[in-house]
Amino acid sequence: MKQNVYTIGIDLAKKIFHLVGTDTTGKIVWRKRLTRHALMPFMAPLPPGTLGLEAWGGAHDWARPLRHQGHQVKLMAPQVVKPYVKSHKNDRRDAEAIAEAVTRPTMRFGPIQEVAQQDIQALPRGRARLIGARPALINAVQGLLHEYGIVIPKGVAQFRQAVVEKLESEKDKRTALSQEIFWRLVKEFAA
Repeated sequence: MKQNVYTIGIDLAKKIFHLVGTDTTGKIVWRKRLTRHALMPFMAPLPPGTLGLEAWGGAHDWARPLRHQGHQVKLMAPQVVKPYVKSHKNDRRDAEAIAEAVTRPTMRFGPIQEVAQQDIQALPRGRARLIGARPALINAVQGLLHEYGIVIPKGVAQFRQAVVEKLESEKDKRTALSQEIFWRLVKEFAA
């Protein structure tokens, strides 16, 4: 069953993967539904072939070990696979479409990224999240302090200068619980 497979289309998901194996003529030889833990043991005994994956959500992480098993892994953007879906969209049909699309001579493929490349791409995303979270944290602290009658000036620099001083000088207006909450928020801001 597994010996005459030429191309495999894999529809990646969070828990269940759908695979379609085709021969050299493009005829479907088998279909499989596997959990994420069963994929690598299933692929290990297969002879090297061409694997097609949609390039999103973990595709690079799966492509690297599959490539090390000797398979030729090709990543495609989901929008270029979509025209090959033959009927109502479901995971099995997506795997069939991937297996068909990967064999097209004019198909565009993306490179498999190494872990270091993914790390570099993660840096601006993480920084953007932190930069977006800082004003939200400042606004939350200012709003909570205002409920206790403590006013902190707007702006990051002004907040940084005034918050510790205000928390120390106005600690009579707060309970031990509220002091703990505010100091934890200020520590989060400083981190």
